[in-house]
Amino acid sequence: MPSFDVVSRLDHQEIDNAIGNATREITTRYDFKGSNTSIEKKENSIIVTTDDEMKAGQVNDMLVTHFVRRKVDPLCLKKKELEKAGGNKIRQTYDLIEGIEQTLCKKITADVKSSKLKVQIKINGNELRIDGKKKDDLQSVMKLIDDSNIGIPVQFINFRD
Repeated sequence: MPSFDVVSRLDHQEIDNAIGNATREITTRYDFKGSNTSIEKKENSIIVTTDDEMKAGQVNDMLVTHFVRRKVDPLCLKKKELEKAGGNKIRQTYDLIEGIEQTLCKKITADVKSSKLKVQIKINGNELRIDGKKKDDLQSVMKLIDDSNIGIPVQFINFRD
């Protein structure tokens, strides 16, 4: 029986490369000259420290641009509130979203069941396994999930015939 998995995984090496490229761009740009702007990655978050909100917005644009260049979906970045850091600085924190939450799994399951396709869906932790008798049905499910705009990047892996 053909099957595949729906997952949301991040390539941490590519994220590190994108952050490194953005940091190099910050050091060479004229509008960041004299500012102490830094981008730091911890476990599942990215912390940007800079002088003002305008520079924080520019760093945000830079991060998104470099994520796209490295083929990492910028939907994995969840922006948090701006907060004050010590000494007239601003700290912007981004969470890196990995895995599919239970509520989102249930929404995807409901969408697929309402489409009346003859497939079965199982929730395995933070990923989904979809089984069906026909490859065409599975491809229709992939299209349905892609078109549904769930707000996180998803990948389809382990396609078995």
